[in-house]
Amino acid sequence: MSDPTTTLTRERADLLESLRRHRHFLRFTVQGLTEEQSRLRPTVSALYLGGLIKHVAATEASWLRFAEGGAEAMNRNWGPDAHTRHWHLQTGETLAGVLADYEGVAARTDEFVATVPDLDADHALPEAPWFEPGARWSVRRVVLHIIAETAQHAGHADILRESIDGQKTMG
Repeated sequence: MSDPTTTLTRERADLLESLRRHRHFLRFTVQGLTEEQSRLRPTVSALYLGGLIKHVAATEASWLRFAEGGAEAMNRNWGPDAHTRHWHLQTGETLAGVLADYEGVAARTDEFVATVPDLDADHALPEAPWFEPGARWSVRRVVLHIIAETAQHAGHADILRESIDGQKTMG
């Protein structure tokens, strides 16, 4: 799976720096919020900050499993309650807990990206209507996808936070 002697190439360093930057922007949006504020829905969207961070962490973890072991390892758990499980804090879940989980996911992803022997190693994508049949993604493509997902949701989070109290991530 990984080789601890793999050196951190410029490409790997760039991928990790980009991912870390977007994670920072996402986490920044919840700084100083109360538990109640992290569950507010200040726009017409059903999104709220605590749920959004939970979703990003779960998505990153799922794609990491894919990069390590293919579609079988992804364990997407599709089903009628998937949206609730992946996008909403459940009874007993807290913003602090979601952030801690995300930190653990981030550390595992960073270690994998730094040490995986071959960024070109690939797996067939899981069957889904949004994937081309027979398509394969390399580890590099998975990391780029995680970066894009994180950046997109950091933008959503920034809008939500600004709607709550005017705080902006940038500017």
